[in-house]
Amino acid sequence: MPGSRARPPGPRRWWRLALVAPLILFLLASFIAPVLMMLSRAVIDRDLERVWPRSAIALRHWNGAGLPPDALAATVAREIASARAAGTLNQVANRLNYDLVGSRSLLYATADRLAAGAPGAKVSDLERIDARWGQPEIWAAMRHADGPLTSHYLLAALDRRLDAGDHVISVPAEQAVFTNIYLRTFEISLVVALLCAALGYPVAYLLASLPPRNANLLLILVLLPFWTSALVRTAAWAVLLQTNGAVNNALQTIGLIDGPLQLIYNRLGVYIAMTHVLLPFFILPLYGVMKGIPPSAMQAASSLGARPLRAFFAVYLPQTLPGVLAGTIIVFTLALGYYVTPALVGGGADQMISASIAFYTNQSLNWGMAAALGLLLLLPLLLMALAGRAMARAVPA
Repeated sequence: MPGSRARPPGPRRWWRLALVAPLILFLLASFIAPVLMMLSRAVIDRDLERVWPRSAIALRHWNGAGLPPDALAATVAREIASARAAGTLNQVANRLNYDLVGSRSLLYATADRLAAGAPGAKVSDLERIDARWGQPEIWAAMRHADGPLTSHYLLAALDRRLDAGDHVISVPAEQAVFTNIYLRTFEISLVVALLCAALGYPVAYLLASLPPRNANLLLILVLLPFWTSALVRTAAWAVLLQTNGAVNNALQTIGLIDGPLQLIYNRLGVYIAMTHVLLPFFILPLYGVMKGIPPSAMQAASSLGARPLRAFFAVYLPQTLPGVLAGTIIVFTLALGYYVTPALVGGGADQMISASIAFYTNQSLNWGMAAALGLLLLLPLLLMALAGRAMARAVPA
């Protein structure tokens, strides 16, 4: 009304913020903070610094050329002995062994000799205990672990390492595994996303085109896999795809094959199982977009003389691209982190990076390496999400 005052929007904004504040705090405390703390282990390295504080300081002031001065060697020897007595030598031994295999046995053998009275005031004294102390590599490994920041885990996740001269080099070919696993992970995820797009688009189109009663029944069938865990669905595919399973028996019964096919414990089994598990994640967002497209758009194209196929590609398909993009990104993102399905229906050459992360988290307890592998998996996802957002904005409304 003329002359009436509008209510200031400020209080309303604060009220809405107060309503969502508990959810935001819950997400920060239970999800975001733990994830950031875990990922920080990829670049934070305090094991040596906590156990050998004086050695860590001395290592930071050393230029790393050749062998260290005797004063540094004496400091390291004293803290090896004190860590052995305190029972904390294991922390440093494990960390150095990640960088240079054999460091663990070297430290424990040296600690035993020092405890027996062997001198350790000079580098030459340590060399008499074990000749490996005369090699620059062991001292470089300690300097790389002096903390608090490190590039060791990220480089190792890319099959790289620092040599004694701080140059980034490739690890030996027989140890270079993570690059291939990452490429395999992205390849499998991309193929599964494309398969879901090829199979899910017609289903979503059918759902959007059917009368509501029939569409609701078909939608229930699409949602049905959500009511069963991914583990159960994957185990079911393992039964169906085995040599004497229902799929091979059906193909042999109708005469398409003479003998059973190898459909499991290979890449084909992974594609089939993962596509089935992730297909609803593509259909649902695309279906939501298709339901918002008015039928009058296709009718207008037909009235202007466009044939059905031309009208579909010129009018209908461009309007569904945001849904296609959203569904593809969701499927691709979920597929990158899949662990159970490749483990159950894939072979040794079909395991994805999630298996390596699980190994370093649960078995090796090398959380720094697990965090680095996860961080390198997260960064492409963030870049892809930003690219997807830019592409969605570029699609004409």
